[in-house]
Amino acid sequence: MRNAARTDENHAAICKALRDIGVSVEYLKLPLDLLVYHKGRTFLMEIKAEDGRLTKEQVRFIARWPGEIHIVRNEREAIEAVLGKDAFK
Repeated sequence: MRNAARTDENHAAICKALRDIGVSVEYLKLPLDLLVYHKGRTFLMEIKAEDGRLTKEQVRFIARWPGEIHIVRNEREAIEAVLGKDAFK
C-alpha cells in the first residue's frame, strides 16, 4: 500500500459542498477519503479526479466492505450520493 496518498484537486470543493448542506465530513485518507454522516446515515466516500481510477488496495477494500460506499468525481455526485438523484430537480 502507498504511504503518501495524493489529494485530488476536487477534494476541497467536494468537502465544502457537503458541509454547506449540513453533512458531517471526516477526512480519513486511507483506505478511502471520507467518512460521511447525514441524518442517521454513515458511509464512506472516495473522491477521484475525472480521469482517476481506484487503486488495487481500494478495489479490494470495497469488495470486502459490507457498508455503503460512494465514488464521486465532483460536487454534484457527492451531493446526490447524500441526498439522492432528485437533489437537483
